[in-house]
Amino acid sequence: MTRLREVLARAMPSRFWGGIPVVPVVRLTGPIGLSTPLRPGLTLAAMARVLDKAFAMRGAKAVALVINSPGGSAVQSHLLYTRIKQLAAEKKLPVLAFVEDVAASGGYMIACAADEIICDLSSIVGSIGVMGASFGFQEAIQKLGIERRIYTAGEHKVSLDPFLPEDPGDVARLLAIQQEIHNNFIGLVKASRGGRLNGPEKTLFSGEYWTAETARGFGLVDGFGDTRSILRERFGEKVVTPMITPSRGWLGRTVPGVGSSDAAGGIFGRPGLAEEIVSALEARALWARYGL
Repeated sequence: MTRLREVLARAMPSRFWGGIPVVPVVRLTGPIGLSTPLRPGLTLAAMARVLDKAFAMRGAKAVALVINSPGGSAVQSHLLYTRIKQLAAEKKLPVLAFVEDVAASGGYMIACAADEIICDLSSIVGSIGVMGASFGFQEAIQKLGIERRIYTAGEHKVSLDPFLPEDPGDVARLLAIQQEIHNNFIGLVKASRGGRLNGPEKTLFSGEYWTAETARGFGLVDGFGDTRSILRERFGEKVVTPMITPSRGWLGRTVPGVGSSDAAGGIFGRPGLAEEIVSALEARALWARYGL
């Protein structure tokens, strides 16, 4: 009967829920910012309407975020974090973050927008750091008899070009930028977790990641459990947990401007095969860092 009541409640418009406790659930899954028309990533553009709808839901007692992300764009991570904090303050609603496989790097930044972070015992958490990666092809193109020709206005316009030898000055400038972003990340975690943090900063902010139990010892997470059990424990057996998802078109694709990238790629704005392959490899590399 409890299960039937849940199904019927979710099928009814929110205006008919009456006194039933409601906790909207928003899934934040996948790499952050890595996006093509066929592989929409987590961005503010993708999730803004979803978050607005969740926080505006009638009768909501809280908002639950289900996070499963290896990170990605520092900017999009911060934009999502900021929007969640803004909506929570405007609507005066508590936010609970539930980590599935991983909330690392930008994924952990988003989790910090919640009042509490709850994980599975085997969840991977942390990686509070900044990274960048590239390749060096200068020797490969020389062997193929290819000459690189670049014409620029601006001394550093071709910094870290993968087809040119690495310049130590370019690397130093990149590392300085990364350090600034890292400092911002550290400040955000300190502001969000406050006195709950427990451990040497050299360890906490080294970019290392841990299982949830170790992370709780460091004060990075608050407890263990799953979404359904915790929400029932907090809000009662009758709690309704509607999943708020992006709007979809006829073919199942996310509606442009809601959950997809409108950036042109390939012919007539459709993604080219090379673009899709690169996007898939980048996403795979992010997950692989955490053994997933």
